[in-house]
This record gives sequence, C-alpha cells and structure tokens, in this order.
Amino acid sequence: MLLSDLGYVHAEEEEDIYDQRMALFKKTEALTQIPWYYFAAIDNYERNIQPSDEEEQVISIDIDSDSWFGIGNSSDVLDARIIAMFDGKGKDGNGDGLADPDDPEDVLYTMGNMILEYGSPNRDDIKIALWNHYKSDLTVKTIMNTSRVFAKFQKINLTDRDFPVATEYNYTYNNNWGDRRGFGGLRIHEGSDIFADYGTPVKSTTYGVIEMMGWNLYGGWRIGIRDIYNIYHYYAHLNGYSDDIELGQVVQPGDVLGSVGSTGYGPPGTSGKFPPHLHYGMYKYNGTSEFSFDPYPYLQKWERMIKN
Repeated sequence: MLLSDLGYVHAEEEEDIYDQRMALFKKTEALTQIPWYYFAAIDNYERNIQPSDEEEQVISIDIDSDSWFGIGNSSDVLDARIIAMFDGKGKDGNGDGLADPDDPEDVLYTMGNMILEYGSPNRDDIKIALWNHYKSDLTVKTIMNTSRVFAKFQKINLTDRDFPVATEYNYTYNNNWGDRRGFGGLRIHEGSDIFADYGTPVKSTTYGVIEMMGWNLYGGWRIGIRDIYNIYHYYAHLNGYSDDIELGQVVQPGDVLGSVGSTGYGPPGTSGKFPPHLHYGMYKYNGTSEFSFDPYPYLQKWERMIKN
C-alpha cells in the first residue's frame, strides 16, 4: 500500500463505522419506536466522556453491571431469562437469547427499554428517563441538544469546522490562554483573543445549539454554543448579534452569529475598554465537571482547513 493511500483508507474505515452505527440506531428505533437520534446522542455523549486513549467502539454506551445483570446475579449469566429473574435491565436485542453488555444491539435495545420505563417515546418522557439514569441536568441538556442537531441534519458524521472570524478580513491571534487577568479579581484568561476590526463577522466553528445569549459582565454581548462533542464554545465581546440568531437555535459551521466588538468589563452597554477582538473559549464537559482548555491548537487547525 502506498503511503498516500493511508489517509483514504482511514477515511474509508471512519465512514464505515458511522454507517454501522446508523444502521444500529435505525434498527433500535424500529424495535422501540424511539427516534434514532436519541440513541445517537446518548452514544455520542458517552463516547466523549471516555479517555481519549481508549479504542473507539462501534457503540460506547456503558450500563453498569449491577443494573444490567441484576443484584444477586453474581455469575453475570448472559441468558436473558436469568437476567429477567434477577430484575436485571439487560435485554436481548438480536434474538440470540442472550443479553450481552458487549453486544451493540443488546446495549441499544436495553437502553431503549430503560427509557420506555418512564412512558412513551416522546421528548419530555425521554428527558425524564435520561435524568433518572444520569442524575445530571447538564448531561441531559447535552444529550438533548445533540439529538436536535442529528435530527436536523439527518446524519451523525458531522466533521466540518470553521474559523470563528471571517478569514477574508484582517485579523491576528496568538496563544494567550492561561494569561493573568485582573478585572473582577485575579483570574486566568480562559480562551484565545482574535483581534479584528469592528464589524468583522463572527461565525460558528461547529455544529451545536445556542445555549446562552445576552450580556455578561466580563464578556459583554456573548453567545454560548454546546456542540455534539460535549464542548461549550464561548464567543465574547461581540458588537451585536445577527438578526436571524436566537436562543435554542441549531447552528452549523459558518453560520454568522454576530460581529467583532469591544463590549464588556462593565454593566450592559459598556464598550471600548479594550481594542476590538473576539474572545473565543472552549470548555469540556466530562460527565462530572466542566473545565476550560486551550483553544489555540484548534484555531490553528481550523484556519488551515479553511485556507487550504
């Protein structure tokens, strides 16, 4: 095999795993009447709370052993009838008589049945089921947002990205994540500053849902977008918003959110306390906590993607 073929083969393998997942999601939808994009969102959420060095599985949903096999089933017998005798949640999704937590079809069918314990397969009942399973409002919000993105675009292989300011305009940025900031008390800078002229278009870098809009003491007019990888994207110091942007909206890479400004560091309307720029921050949710990480390497990567 030529070295030049490796990228193609990798892309082909990646596409194949997305096809496998979608086929499994659609099959489970047919069995449970729960729309496929909820299974896709749950699976995507769990994949993105796992350590990055783990081998990628076709399905990443993990149901704890006690719930799957039932309390008292210490031998972890896979026979679906035995599991039912011990009030275990594990179900046989492919008709082989076994409920195997390592079988993707069994895992998805089991998750579907766990959801249906809380009512019909509508959005409100699914939210209740997810809260009872994960016991986290942010987890439920993340999964529900991702399900909306998958439902709108009708696919799960959403890998496009964009740079957060229009690259045909003049701009400059460097790696200043972690620098000290003094306004409002000593703190670190949780993002990268992209300096540009007033009015330079600010764009969504990713697929996601607008979770936050409005004024922030530090960030001025800002927008927060939660993407399908459990990451919250924070755009601050905007001059204003695009007319067609609203809270709860599903966005995609390249959607114009607003424009570069210098708002913030004061009450609503404060502007001009610093040169115009976009503060762009990224926050990862790992299932238990949310934390800032350096966006600079991603900005460099997305810039190259757009310009090449």
